[in-house]
This record gives sequence, structure tokens and C-alpha cells, in this order.
Amino acid sequence: MSLSHRSFKQLLLWLIEGSRGGVNRGRIIEAIKEEPLNANQLCHLLGVDYRTIRHHLDVLEKNRLITAVGEHYGKVYFISQDLEQNYGDFEEIWNKIAKRLKNNGRK
Repeated sequence: MSLSHRSFKQLLLWLIEGSRGGVNRGRIIEAIKEEPLNANQLCHLLGVDYRTIRHHLDVLEKNRLITAVGEHYGKVYFISQDLEQNYGDFEEIWNKIAKRLKNNGRK
């Protein structure tokens, strides 16, 4: 079951902009869009501890923004087909957050 475009954008807004941890989730999406990665690779690439990465991967997977292939530690993550089709919405939200972080002296 696929969400409507509007519902998907609202989901992105809530998960990336409107909730605690949204910045890490955005960074994860950006990273796996570039190249499919496992949790350990994301941990090293983003400089975030493993449990935090696992938590955000679970949230993203539960909300169908990412998909996984493999099992346990070998699981590799990809962005979902729904996110691929609506990636422009993610970029719009993510660019707004990046601009705000830059203005606050981060990133």
C-alpha cells in the first residue's frame, strides 16, 4: 500500500523536521541514497554510535522510507521505492534543515 504524495510528504516532515532525531535520520537517508550501507558502515561514516543508528534505521524501515536486504549484521539498507519517487520532497525538507543548522553554527 502506497501513501498519497501529500501523506508521504507529511510523513517526511514529521520524521525529518518535526521530531527529535530527524537530523540523524536525514543524514542516514542521504548516505544510503549515495550508496547502500549496513548499520556498522553508517556508524563509522556518520560518527554516531551503533545503537543510535540501529534505532533510526528501525524507525525509517517501519515507516517504509528505507528497505533492507540480508539478515542481522549483514543487512544492507536502501532507500525505498516510495522515497525514491518522492526524493524531491526529502531534498526540500533537508535543505531547509541544513540552512537552519548552518545559521545556528552547525554542520
